Amino acid sequence: MPLNLSFQEKLKKDFPSGLVVFLVALPLCLGIALASGAPVFSGIVAGVVGGIVVGAISGSHISVSGPAAGLTIIVLDALKKLGSFETFLLAVVLAGIFQLILGVLKAGKLAHFFPSSVINGMLASIGIILILKQIPHALGYDFDYLGDENFDEAGGHNTLTDIYYAIIEFEWPALLISGISLGALILWNKYSSIHKAFSLIPAALIAILLGVFTNLLLSNFAPEWALQANHLVGIPTQVDFKSIFAFPAFSTINANVLFVAFTIAIVASLETLLSVEASDRLDPFKRNTPLNRELFAQGVGNIFSGFLGGLPVTAVIVRSSANVVGGAVSKLSTIIHGILLFVCVVFLPHVLNLIPLPSLAAILFVVGYKLTSIQLFKSMFSKGRNHYIPFVITILAILFTDLLKGISIGLFVGLFFVAISNFKRSIQVTQDNEAFLIKLRYNVSFLNKSILRDIFNKIPPNSYVIIDGTGASFIDNDIMETIDNFTKNAALRKINTELKKSKISLNEYFRIENE
Repeated sequence: MPLNLSFQEKLKKDFPSGLVVFLVALPLCLGIALASGAPVFSGIVAGVVGGIVVGAISGSHISVSGPAAGLTIIVLDALKKLGSFETFLLAVVLAGIFQLILGVLKAGKLAHFFPSSVINGMLASIGIILILKQIPHALGYDFDYLGDENFDEAGGHNTLTDIYYAIIEFEWPALLISGISLGALILWNKYSSIHKAFSLIPAALIAILLGVFTNLLLSNFAPEWALQANHLVGIPTQVDFKSIFAFPAFSTINANVLFVAFTIAIVASLETLLSVEASDRLDPFKRNTPLNRELFAQGVGNIFSGFLGGLPVTAVIVRSSANVVGGAVSKLSTIIHGILLFVCVVFLPHVLNLIPLPSLAAILFVVGYKLTSIQLFKSMFSKGRNHYIPFVITILAILFTDLLKGISIGLFVGLFFVAISNFKRSIQVTQDNEAFLIKLRYNVSFLNKSILRDIFNKIPPNSYVIIDGTGASFIDNDIMETIDNFTKNAALRKINTELKKSKISLNEYFRIENE
């Protein structure tokens, strides 16, 4: 599909995907707000701002922004430390200003330091987490909020214990509705191509409508079996603008506010960069997001969110993945999802409260499955241990901690293997009988001194050694000193040496100077 689509062509693709993201984002915004100890509408405000404001400014085509599960602990602690929600909103505004500065300073380049194995590990782990976390909701056990990504949960529970209790205490109406919704998703995606009209209706919408219809049938004919309110989307129905918006208390600025603001800015920026990098990998058109512009957009988003009473905003991989699964082709879809969030929450709360959580769990099952494809695992394992070990460790670390801790562990392991790989490739030895060619490549630092000395010590007498460093962009002084010592003492070991030099050598030590 060409990328220069008309507005009508984009709308045809992006409205269904925006609707899918809206359905996924609605319970996530509510759940994250409740888990953060913030007013319930603060999550919705952040979702609206992330969709409309960040979506309009961002250079990303498929990334979706909003409140992030990874920030819940930070928000919860900040609210306790700062004492009031209005003071916290001031910290959100200041965090946005800090992000604007990061964008101006071109801090977006930090995303390029994340190895691909770690980014792929993040995608796979989020997929697995989505599947594991939806099992309790599909069985009618809603102890944890929909959209939580952390292993440890409130009340001493965790991802695995939730599944255990869900199996013991499952409710068959929830299982029935999640099964019907999941079946609808699979069948609609498979057979919607039969007629063009069917392809215009998102499978997620069909799944939700069937879930609502099934529960209404149970309510009318077997009310004792119908899902109760705690298994449905729960939006306050008495909605007015005063209850939605709150405003920051600018007079309360102090050192604690600045510290919280800086913390939010750094963590939100890191999660944004990670999510955008991952989203770009999911983009079927393989477009690259301008990362500094993304930080700027997130900064503007957090300023707006803080001013209007919303939680901090970041780019989030779950909603971005749902956007891709929905078939988005441009950022119009994320703007549409933001508009739908606002309009439906304000004007249709009673309708939204009919949506069963098991139906939403079914949608997230499909998103998780798409992220955790068997092909991804095969591809990573085919690239060798330097790729699949960081990949697997990143998955396990995120599964059993949280996104940012897991990524940090994966990043450390990934960079370690990158360093080891470059370390081994920096010096290459080729032997032909008594002739040796020692090539220095890439960057050769003092870390390679030991291995270079071992190579020199193992060269037997009566050998001829050529040392070629013309392809190395950097050679440490310790390496040059090691080479000098070897060439000076080589005659005593009956070894002939030659330094191969070139006029176009990247390094002065091996460059022939113009006469």
